[in-house]
Amino acid sequence: MSNTLLQRHTTLSANLLAFCRHLRQKGFTIGPLESSAMLAALDIVEPFHDPQLFQYTLRATLARTQREQELFDQIFPQYWKELEKAVDSKIAEDKQPRKPGTRQQPPSLQALKSWLNGKPAQDNIELAVYSAGESLGRKDFSLFSTEELQEINKLILQIARRMARQYSRRKERARSASMLDLRTTMRKNLRRGGELIELARFSPKQQKNQLILLCDVSKSMDLYSQFLIQFVYAFQQLGQRVETFMFSTSLQRITKVLRQGIFRQVLNELSETVPGWSGGTRIGASFAQFYQQYSRLLHGHSTVLILSDGMDTGDIEVLEESMRKIGKKAERVIWLNPLAGRPGYAPEVRGMQVSLPYVDLFAPLHNVESLRALGRVL
Repeated sequence: MSNTLLQRHTTLSANLLAFCRHLRQKGFTIGPLESSAMLAALDIVEPFHDPQLFQYTLRATLARTQREQELFDQIFPQYWKELEKAVDSKIAEDKQPRKPGTRQQPPSLQALKSWLNGKPAQDNIELAVYSAGESLGRKDFSLFSTEELQEINKLILQIARRMARQYSRRKERARSASMLDLRTTMRKNLRRGGELIELARFSPKQQKNQLILLCDVSKSMDLYSQFLIQFVYAFQQLGQRVETFMFSTSLQRITKVLRQGIFRQVLNELSETVPGWSGGTRIGASFAQFYQQYSRLLHGHSTVLILSDGMDTGDIEVLEESMRKIGKKAERVIWLNPLAGRPGYAPEVRGMQVSLPYVDLFAPLHNVESLRALGRVL
């Protein structure tokens, strides 16, 4: 293992994630979910004064199969031994006489070395719970590369799953639910003279929602078009109860396209087949077309998710009437606007003003932090 690589990381969390990358190179199946579970476990167990417990914690969260566990026990001591050598080397370099005017290195390397030797560090060693795109939290989606967008795919999929399921007023029997079904409990215990021996429990029944995505690909949304495709592509992975449409001057159903092929192929095909891509914006006419042709998708268990900046150059009255009809038939309407996260933003464009009365949730969608906030709200 190269010491040069290890010298680049001076915080504990960075080295832990580097260790995950090293395991992936050895054939381990480790993604953002496993990395997040590892750091969450370390935050709970706090095994930093017990090297063996630290090793067990990492092995439990990062090694799935018996072969991976056996290989993990071989790799683990070698990796951290090499890391300590790299830290010693870096500290030795930093102790060389410095020229006047050069900046002093922070003491984080010494803190990391103390931790590796099982000694409590005086410095505050960073241990933030990792999630996909952690370092990209405030970076605007318009600046993301394709690879960075693919990293947040799991986060988008989590939000999609929350939206696809909700709890109804109906109940279903459960063995370990926290809610007591008093009526059923009394009925079951009547033959025992009313003594409460057998308890009946219930939980709210989950029901699947119909998700309808209406995505704006007009010229004003150009900067976010690749992210929006990544967003709807992740949603479509949920299966049959997701319908996706794109619009600019007219509406186009793209559900079948999203269900076939990998992301890059889908992106190329959509840019060639969707009419009016990066063209004008007629939101009202597009929504009227949706209602006329696909209103059967709207019912008491359907959620309409609109991704648009609301800049309509068409007939505003048509937009208002279309939103009224959609809002009346759908269970809820969510409007996500990538411009709403900008400082000082206000929904001043006429298209947004006439639409908001029929929207149940209006929220920004411009970076990872706004995605997480949306997940919390849902």
